[in-house]
Amino acid sequence: MLRYLLRRIGMIVPTFVAVTFLSFMLIRLVPGDPIEVRAGEHGVPPERLAEFRHQFGLDQPLWKQFLDYEAQLLHGDFGTSIVTQDSVLHAFFQLFPATIELSVCAILFAVLVGMPLGVIAAVKRGSGFDYGLMGISVTGASMPIPWWGLMMILIFSVALGWTPVSGRISDAYFIDPVTGFMLIDCWWSDDAGACTSAASHLILPTIVLGTIPLAVVARMTRSAMLEVLSEDYIRTARAKGLGGLRVVVIHALRNALIPVVTVIGLQVGSLLSGAILTETIFSWPGVGHWLIESIQRRDYPVLQGGTLLIATLVMLVNLGVDMTYGFLNPRIRR
Repeated sequence: MLRYLLRRIGMIVPTFVAVTFLSFMLIRLVPGDPIEVRAGEHGVPPERLAEFRHQFGLDQPLWKQFLDYEAQLLHGDFGTSIVTQDSVLHAFFQLFPATIELSVCAILFAVLVGMPLGVIAAVKRGSGFDYGLMGISVTGASMPIPWWGLMMILIFSVALGWTPVSGRISDAYFIDPVTGFMLIDCWWSDDAGACTSAASHLILPTIVLGTIPLAVVARMTRSAMLEVLSEDYIRTARAKGLGGLRVVVIHALRNALIPVVTVIGLQVGSLLSGAILTETIFSWPGVGHWLIESIQRRDYPVLQGGTLLIATLVMLVNLGVDMTYGFLNPRIRR
């Protein structure tokens, strides 16, 4: 198992280097000078602008800037924001709990709803439920997040008034950010009203962000279950008189989990990219909203560091998925 783990880690290293290079180069293709954006319309003298460029190393050739950035990364330094002068790593971990909270709720929503629906659709293959679910899944996977988010706000927030429009908690409550996870901090504060407010603010963003993963998980679960249910050992289990629920859940679902786990792992990247749009729509103060603001301000260190940290997280999740394969099916380790 250790050799299997080391092989997977060895594959991460070149990926990390490639992501570093791409994030560094592609961000510089965005039109606009970060120093001029920072200076604004205040008529800063050219000498002062040149001083700022020298301070952040932007007066150096691109290859020199890239090598300097790589040297910083080797020392664990992801840079300093041009606009706020705050450490990129510090700002990222301040905002990251909000993104993680939203993403975890979205993937739980997708798995807890999508997997049972996929299993039922496979068991009732060819029924109206099966066709209806697949039609809804295709529709859910095709809906753009900005449009879906705005529709949810118009229906449930504006028209019905059931849920808040934006933010993580009502302005009427002040919760000390102990962990950064609003639900946990509200629970520790023993304030029932704050917990209710935090949960209500999570409902719409969770549904909007989790809709596409839910559709994908449901379809993959159905497909994997249909393949497993046609196997000989399933017919043998039924011939032995085992109950239908036990055959489906214990024998069939467990063996159908590998492709489903693959899809769930791949959805992490989609969740983080979707979180950028979802956080913007719902004014959710997370990493996605932070990166959008950094694009507008041409804040190179924030964009480079934030993109690299998110890519690292996705790679680690994929590593965890690979390790899960080894536990679910020992043949994969060989």
